[in-house]
Order: sequence, then structure tokens, then C-alpha cells
Amino acid sequence: MATFLFDEVIFGPVKSRRLGVSLGINLLPTDSKVCSFDCIYCECGWNPEKREKKAELPSRELVADRLEQKLKNMLKEGQLPDVITFAGNGEPTLHPRFPEIIDDTIALRNQFAPNCRIAVLSNSTMIHREPVFQALLKIKDNILKLDSAIPETVELLDCPVGSFDLGRTIEQLKRFGRHAIIQTMFLRGTFKGQTVDNTTEEELSAWLKVLNDIQPKQVMIYTVARDTPAEGLEKVSLEQLNQIASRVKAAGLDVQVSG
Repeated sequence: MATFLFDEVIFGPVKSRRLGVSLGINLLPTDSKVCSFDCIYCECGWNPEKREKKAELPSRELVADRLEQKLKNMLKEGQLPDVITFAGNGEPTLHPRFPEIIDDTIALRNQFAPNCRIAVLSNSTMIHREPVFQALLKIKDNILKLDSAIPETVELLDCPVGSFDLGRTIEQLKRFGRHAIIQTMFLRGTFKGQTVDNTTEEELSAWLKVLNDIQPKQVMIYTVARDTPAEGLEKVSLEQLNQIASRVKAAGLDVQVSG
């Protein structure tokens, strides 16, 4: 199915289902996806099977310059965003200068849009790297993926690139505790002849147990809203998302639903 890539380093602002008016930052190439996951539902499509040359990432200096110019223009127009969001064509924490870019972004936010939040949408694969972990502690909306607490489901749904240890990742998520927002995509369907469904009782019980261990400040749950690279996937109804949310609330956690 049709998918799309962000063709700018700074993009938007766009209206986000979860964050409000969001100005995006893409730390990955503008012509291809670079990610440590290859999720079957990713709106950016699949990772390239083969690259003719090494992927070129925007420099720290370029990101800061483009962001400064955009914020200056938005301030002049009186239309500052609610949030500056690191998203784009893959996993932002893969950028080797990610910690420094976070520092630059905080400084520019403080200068031009002091009421604006900073968010990072991450798949959690790099949080074992201490510089990445410490950088994420500096922002308000540290949004970290946990699509399942069952390793086999993560392998099928998120398709990790290279080695990935779910247990280690969960331990790192526990370190964040209240400084984490856990984000989970719920869906069902088939992929490569296997059933995909992270809404079963087995899945939900394991996921809720891990949430209780992490104790994040919020849980974001959502379902498919855009085209996906894999066919045969189905969105979960808003009614079922609300049922899942009620169980999160019963565990004493704040939850946000996006149908």
C-alpha cells in the first residue's frame, strides 16, 4: 500500500492526533527510511533492502539553522507550535549527534517559543546508550514504543533490525519511570502467513504487567490510521481501544486514546 517519506529536515507544522500543533524534525535522510525497526505498519514504508551509498544524515549545524529560521518565521506570524517533535523517516535516536541536537533544540525553544514542549517519538531501541538516555531525560514528552511485552510478537510486529533484547529494553524503560510516555500501536491481521493480534488477553495481561513495572507518567494507545507497507492489517475499533484504556486506568495510570 502507498506510504510516504518526509522530504524536509524541518516539516509542518501539522495537527497531531496525540500532541496538538506539531513542528517536526527529521534527523534521517529525506529520500529513504533509516530505522532499527521495520514495523509492518510504518507509514514511511519498509527499510531499503540495499543502499548504493551510505545514508546521509543532516548535520547538527543544519538542523539548528533550519529550526531557528522556522521558529523565527512562526514567531513573526504569531503561530508558534504546541510542540517540536522529533519523528521523520525512521528512528531519530540513531543520529550520532542526537544528544547535542536535543541541547540545541532546547536552547532555540527557550529563545523563540518558551511555552512549546519538545517531544521525541522513539522505538526504544537506543535507550541503552547512556548519552541517548540522558538526552531523553531533558525533554517533556519522551514517547517510547512498547507494542508488546511478548518477544515473539515484537519480532513479528516491529521486525527489529539486528539484535534486539526486549527484556533489556523493558529494564531501561523502568529507569525512566515517570519520565516516560509509553506508546502502543494495537492492530490485528496477518503477515507472512502468521496471525498478528496484540489485543488478545495473553498480550494485554503481559503488557499491563510491564506497564505496572515501568510506572510511566502516561500511556498512549492508538491504531492504524494511515496506509501500511504490509497488507492484511486491520485497525482496532475505538470501542476496543477504550476498553483497553479502562484497564490501564484501573491500574492507576493515565492513558490517552487515539482512534
